[in-house]
Amino acid sequence: MSRCCYAAVVPPANPDHVDRIVEQWTLERPDLDPSPIRIIGRISRLSRTIDRHLKTAFDLHGLEAWEYDVLASIRRSGPPFELTAGELLGALMITSGAVTNRIDRLEQRGLVRRTKVPGDKRFVRIQLTAAGVKLIDAAVPDHLDNEARMLQTLTPAETGQLERLLRKLQRRLTD
Repeated sequence: MSRCCYAAVVPPANPDHVDRIVEQWTLERPDLDPSPIRIIGRISRLSRTIDRHLKTAFDLHGLEAWEYDVLASIRRSGPPFELTAGELLGALMITSGAVTNRIDRLEQRGLVRRTKVPGDKRFVRIQLTAAGVKLIDAAVPDHLDNEARMLQTLTPAETGQLERLLRKLQRRLTD
């Protein structure tokens, strides 16, 4: 029998799809506790919804989400706006093959260039071109405004609480 980590939740006045899923499992399998779905199901659905909203801001600038992530990671590093492939690997939490592929594609678009590290030919630095800086500098404000719109239904206190809880859950799951 599965056990939940929190107390039973009072059914909401306006049940949503996730509430209906929990209710169905409760009826069909009363021996199980489906209440974790209340959180995990909502996070999963919310992730897909957020991705759709983020795409609208990226589309304004002709960017894919992964392109924004790479360009923003390099831009955040400060002048001269360059990182090694290894530093990008750490910043993006993807495989080295994926980093190479992404750099290749951004280089083809003229948004980044590869440069050798003086004194060590094994390392390559990835630097934003002027076009890459211009594009990411135009996209960042729209992206941040878009994210702020998504969160505007929450009060500042709720936003802080949600951030703390998500950080706690993320740390626990990634340890």
